Amino acid sequence: MEKLGTENEFMREACDLAIHSVNVGGGPFGCVITNPDGKIIGKGHNMVTINNDPTQHAEIVAIRAACQEISDYSLKDCTLYTSCEPCPMCLSAIYWARIQNVYYANDRNDAKEIGFDDEFIYEEFKKDVKDRSVKLKRVESDKALEGFGMWRDKTDKLHY
Repeated sequence: MEKLGTENEFMREACDLAIHSVNVGGGPFGCVITNPDGKIIGKGHNMVTINNDPTQHAEIVAIRAACQEISDYSLKDCTLYTSCEPCPMCLSAIYWARIQNVYYANDRNDAKEIGFDDEFIYEEFKKDVKDRSVKLKRVESDKALEGFGMWRDKTDKLHY
């Protein structure tokens, strides 16, 4: 993909993707990911309503594209630029991708003002598991432990 240059240029690109997203029926969010050389290796815009997939936030789409571009699940040396502060799901994906630097334009309060309020999720994380609105129930299974045992004993596993 192309090389742009400054943080402002990358942020402009992310915001252009957000505008494009609105124009094609998605939410107002866009994201680009750059490698250490300043080359854009992943782009994404919100496609939740376009593809009927609640996980297709701009950051997730961009992370998937960047990982495919570099053939690696780790983006540890990359930088993410997003038109809005990442939601809890996207922030988790950023951590899992090992991205160290994130730049954002709008914040969660700006998003809340236009109907994207994730505060309930932040509040849910503070609660004990038994008190959350999504009920999590453990079902113990030897089959589940079998898979974990296989992973534990695997000598050629790729740690991630």
